[in-house]
Parts: sequence; C-alpha cells; structure tokens
Amino acid sequence: MLFKLRSILFIALTFTLCQMVKAQDTVSTKDIEFTPIESKSPAVTNTATKQDENINKAPEKLKAGKIASVINSPKHQTLWAIFWTGFIGGCAAFFMPCIFPMVPLTISFFTKSSEKKNSGVGKALIYGLSIIVIYVVLGLLITVSFGASSLNSLATNGIFNMTFFVVLIIFAASFLGAFEITLPSGWVNAADAKSDKAGLAGLFFMAATLALVSFSCTGPIIGTLLVQAATTGALLGPAVGMLGYSFALAIPFVVFAMFPALLSTLPKSGGWLNSVKVVLGFLELALAFKFLSNVDLAYHWHLFDREVFLVLWIVIFTLMGFYLLGKLTFSHDTPLTYISVPRLFLAIIVFSFSMYMVPGLWGAPLKSISALLPPMATQDFDLSATNTNNTNVSFPSDGKPHKYADLFDKPKGFDPYFDYDEGLAYAKKMHKPVMIDFTGHACVNCRKMEANVWPDKEVYKKLTQDYVLIQLYVDDKTDLAVADQTTTPEGKKLNTIGNKWSYLQTSKFVSNSQPFYVLLDPETQQPLVSPTGAEYDAGIYLAYLNSGLKAFIK
Repeated sequence: MLFKLRSILFIALTFTLCQMVKAQDTVSTKDIEFTPIESKSPAVTNTATKQDENINKAPEKLKAGKIASVINSPKHQTLWAIFWTGFIGGCAAFFMPCIFPMVPLTISFFTKSSEKKNSGVGKALIYGLSIIVIYVVLGLLITVSFGASSLNSLATNGIFNMTFFVVLIIFAASFLGAFEITLPSGWVNAADAKSDKAGLAGLFFMAATLALVSFSCTGPIIGTLLVQAATTGALLGPAVGMLGYSFALAIPFVVFAMFPALLSTLPKSGGWLNSVKVVLGFLELALAFKFLSNVDLAYHWHLFDREVFLVLWIVIFTLMGFYLLGKLTFSHDTPLTYISVPRLFLAIIVFSFSMYMVPGLWGAPLKSISALLPPMATQDFDLSATNTNNTNVSFPSDGKPHKYADLFDKPKGFDPYFDYDEGLAYAKKMHKPVMIDFTGHACVNCRKMEANVWPDKEVYKKLTQDYVLIQLYVDDKTDLAVADQTTTPEGKKLNTIGNKWSYLQTSKFVSNSQPFYVLLDPETQQPLVSPTGAEYDAGIYLAYLNSGLKAFIK
C-alpha cells in the first residue's frame, strides 16, 4: 500500500509540473480593452501606411457564431486545467507532515462524538464543505485584491514574474528545511478557541484551525497554485484552483468518516512524510526558474537561455535523485538505514529524467518538455541541423533583413516576419496567403506547437512554401519607435511592440489567447477560414492550413 501511495504521489507531482503546459495557454497584456465589433470601427496603427486603415474593421466571417467556440474554448480549457492542477496539489498536501497525522484524530472526533454513524458522517461533510469554502474564499480574495485587469497582466509583467520567482525560491527553501512559514499564533489560537463551540460554527472553525495549523506545510503548495492560476490571466483562476485543491483535501476526511475501517490501510506516519516535503521543495525550485525565464524572454536580456535553463534543471533533478537514495540529507531528515523499493524506483525515474535532458545541451529537441523550455533559437551551442525531413525545403525570402528580426528568436527552420505591415506587403507581392501567429514569450503552448507540430514534414512545407508567416508577440516589452507609437480610439497609448499586436488581436479578431492562428487574405485583410488555437495533431493542423489555401484559391 505504501508503495502505491508513494508512486501515485510522485506521478501527481510530476503531472503538476507538466500542467503548466495546459494551464498557461493565454498570454494577456496590460491596458487592453475589448471593443465592440463593428464594420465601421476606426484604424489603430501607424497612419502613414495605407494598409492600417482597415486594421480595426471586423471581418464578416468573425461575426458568425462558429467563431465563438474558437475564442471561448481556450478559457474553458484553462479553468479545467487549473482545477485539476489544484486537485493534484490538494492530493499532495494531504501527505504533508502537518495534515496526514491529523486524519485519524479528526475522524476519531467525528465518530466518537456522535451517537449515530450518520451523525458522524454529517459532521464530516460539513467539515469538508467548510474546508472548501475557506480556500475558495481565499481564491476569490486574490481576484478581488488584484482585480481582473491586474490578473491579465501577470503572465508577462516583469515585476510580478520576478516577485513570483523570489516567492517560489522562498517556498522551496521552506520545504527543504531552511525555515518554516507560519502564521501568527494569535490567529491559530482564536480559531482553535472557537472550534470548541457546538454546531455548524464549531465545525467551520475546526476546518479553519486545520488550515492555519497546516500552513507551514501547505502554504508553499497553496502559494504556488495561486501564482500559477493568477498568471493564466483567467479571472476565476485563483478561485477555481482553490476549489480543486480544497476538494481533494476534503474528500479523505469525508470518506474515512463514512468508512472508519479504511484508516487501518493508511501507512504509519514517519520520516517518509518529510521526504515528501523535500521532493516538493525540489519541484518548487524547478518551477521557479520558469518565471525567471519569462522575464528574460520578454525583456530580451538573454541571460537565461535554453542551455542555462537545462543545466539548472539537470542539477536540481539529479540532486533530487541523490536525496531519494539517501546520499543527500538535510538536518530535519530521519537517517535512512536502508533504501526502500519505492524510493529506489522513484530515484530511477528522476535520474532517467535528468539523463533525458542532457542531450538538450547540444540541441536535442526534448519534445516532451519543449513547451516549458526557452525557445530553441536561444541555444548558443546547437549541433543539430534543421529537421532532416525539411532539409530539401527552402522558404522564400526577399533578401532583406526583417523588421525586429534582431529582437525575436525564430522557430528553428523558419524565417517569419515580425511586423504586420511588412509581412502583408511581401505576401501581396508574392500573391500568397498569410498566416498570422499571435504568440508570446510566456506562452508554453506556442513553444509546444513550434517544437512538435510545425516541424512535421507536410506542415513545414505548407508554412514555408505556401504561406507567408507573420509572428506577432503580444507580450513583448520593447518600446516602439516614436513614429510607430499611436493612441487607440479608446485613448490607450500603444508604446510597446506587445501593446500594438495585442490591440490588433483583440480589436480585429476578438481574442486574447495565444497561440492564435489567422489565415488571412493579404488583399482584403479578411480571414480565409475561422481562426484557431493550439492543435497538437499535425494531421488536423495540416487540414486547417489546406482549408485556408483552398479558400484563397477560390
């Protein structure tokens, strides 16, 4: 049983790391307002270019009801991903040293203080609901405190991301045993005193006492979940994350109250509980560097490139493996007299993951984690050539350096334009349709598409031979040239590259999720087919590209 519990826990923790790929599918920027879609809406970008006169006109095809599903579905996917990430975090929190030993005591209170079994189950249900209410209210308070517009700016805001990086480092240090994060003792004592009351209020304050007492163990998990939920840009993200977390935390108390005999199947408390904390500490440390990477990319520091990121992760997970084998210990660890089979299996998995990342230092794509890594183009030392399937394919070029090309990292094997007007002019000249890729530095799904779908032989040929690719980074912080800075009809000044392209996406295509692909007729500047988001099936994505070509030819 212990083996099963530990294995499930490790898989859950690893899945939490991977959930960043699903949860962070939108990159929203600051000061963006959604405007009504009308065919007579005014222009928004540089007035010196004729093409921009129609930039804010909504195409008729976008008014169709079918586009609503394309625009709205990423948000629903985000909330579901946040819920399940929170649920997994709650499962992990259950095994923390501050909660797990309290389960038998709490269940004993419910069963012994009730004359009838149904009464004990009812109390456990109220206790579980109280846990859910407490944490969901916490999530709502985060939303109210920041506000909707602030939550939308968190994904790439430099100050926030640096703050999150520091906070996660502190959380990791706490899990590794450097110190404990505790709440004021007065809060705990006050909640504990009120928990002695009879009735619903007493059960509610019992749940509040659990939340406060266990904060030293669960605080870093809760903090990480709130940070991750907030940076998705979803308004209800923090509340939904806490709903999943509290739901997972409440279930065991209710189930064990209904079936007390199951308590005998739980493993005994011991040093393994602290090992769970330490493993979580290593994972927190690894996740922290993703936020630092976001800032580095958005501000073009180039201090935290792909190989630097990989070296840090390789070292972190290697140290985790040594810890599991007992070769690395901390002051609060119980000495290991032998290595259990579960620890050995977990160590094998961790060491294997570390070895898997090593070829990435020389340019291996590492497709399974490519969405979490900085772009391949940031790699300074790359022994790999362009995908061998694509070596015979050459993309068209006008022989001139593209605008902003010195700022942005090209997807491997592609030569996109980074300016809407420039790419549009070239497409008109070549009589080819355009694919606009609204993307972002912090968009993990964008990186996953570029690493796993675009290199497909047929997809690559379509993008490089049949389309003119324009990548527009909606979260870039580079200041526009004074001549390119404009003011929107709503009075918002567009003074950065990211502001300009984000406003284009929201005003013209009524979406702020990334990646967002628009197949455009360069002459009419109207979508050939309904825009779409990430699609990881290369065959389906290829069919989407073909549908645009078919519409363009007609």
